[in-house]
Amino acid sequence: MVQQVTEGISIKVECYYQPTQSNPLNSEYIFAYRITIENRSMYPVKLLSRHWHIIDSNGTKREVQGEGVVGRQPTIEPGNSYQYTSASALRSDIGKMFGTYLIENLFNKKKLTVVIPEFQLIVPSKMN
Repeated sequence: MVQQVTEGISIKVECYYQPTQSNPLNSEYIFAYRITIENRSMYPVKLLSRHWHIIDSNGTKREVQGEGVVGRQPTIEPGNSYQYTSASALRSDIGKMFGTYLIENLFNKKKLTVVIPEFQLIVPSKMN
């Protein structure tokens, strides 16, 4: 698990290799990740968009951008959190992801770029 706080918004990431959905013989490795966004600020915020960097150990780099997360643009009240699970497919058994969320402070309408900390995507057998 990795965690980072940007101006009162905490991002916690946990990731899991999905062996039953992966196919190593075809260089297909699926990783699920669970993100918890906690609002430690004094104002409600709304998650507007995401921007991911996904890097395989074979040198492949991808960027993914879009509105919200898993089809939603959640509003998170002070002291509350929002959690979602998603997945990423790699062409190698080791990789990493990191990125940002664009979040709006609903009190003053200012937009804030919140860092999603880098996390490793590693097939468990490679961790020895």
